[in-house]
Amino acid sequence: MSRRRSPGWVPNQHGAWAMLATPLAVGILASSPRWVHLPLTAFWFLGYFAFFAAGLWLKAPPRRRPQLVPPLRTYGLTSAAFGALTLVLDPGLIRWAPLFVAPLAVALVASARRDERSLGSGLATSIGSALMVLVAYDAGGGADWQRAWLLTGILAAYFAGTVLYVKTMIRERGDERFHWLSALAHGSATVAMTWVSPWLVLVFALLTIRAAVLPAFRGSPKAVGIGEIIATVAVAVTALLVT
Repeated sequence: MSRRRSPGWVPNQHGAWAMLATPLAVGILASSPRWVHLPLTAFWFLGYFAFFAAGLWLKAPPRRRPQLVPPLRTYGLTSAAFGALTLVLDPGLIRWAPLFVAPLAVALVASARRDERSLGSGLATSIGSALMVLVAYDAGGGADWQRAWLLTGILAAYFAGTVLYVKTMIRERGDERFHWLSALAHGSATVAMTWVSPWLVLVFALLTIRAAVLPAFRGSPKAVGIGEIIATVAVAVTALLVT
């Protein structure tokens, strides 16, 4: 009989993977791959594992917290080691750390309140994730900061809309307030893209139609996840090509 893995080791928020990988990849591709990106990638993913374990520890009752210490300690120490190695290779990257303080604090406080699925927490983590574009771009020696911030804004707008859309498909399914808020957020993002590129307007317009129409149909979490992967790739690739 297989032994059940203790909680905290494997994140179960599958939608987070796209939010982790995409900004990192966009920042690297928008600049140029360098060796420093290897420890930066390890730090970013292990840091998320540590964040996930910390969230579980914060919301767990005192009697269960000891079970969560091993993954929290393991991921915390290993992410810190890779973070230190990243700074050894490129000390200037430390300047981006303050940008992540507020999103991280909001998400952890939400976990402590057992409200980690709240809209505020989701928006905070989506913005924090998009900020990795800047770090990866800087690590790659990028110099066009107008483009870097634009790419960050595009992904932040997309991820924020995704938080709302996924809620209308799963946890808040049938809630008209979330449905309209999701459609409005996507529509606003589409209008904002008119200042960037007609191709991005097209992509976000399709996402707006999706946000308005699909909540009326029942879809499995797996189907929603696959759709998000396709949408994320479309947004990232288009943004890289047109900016």
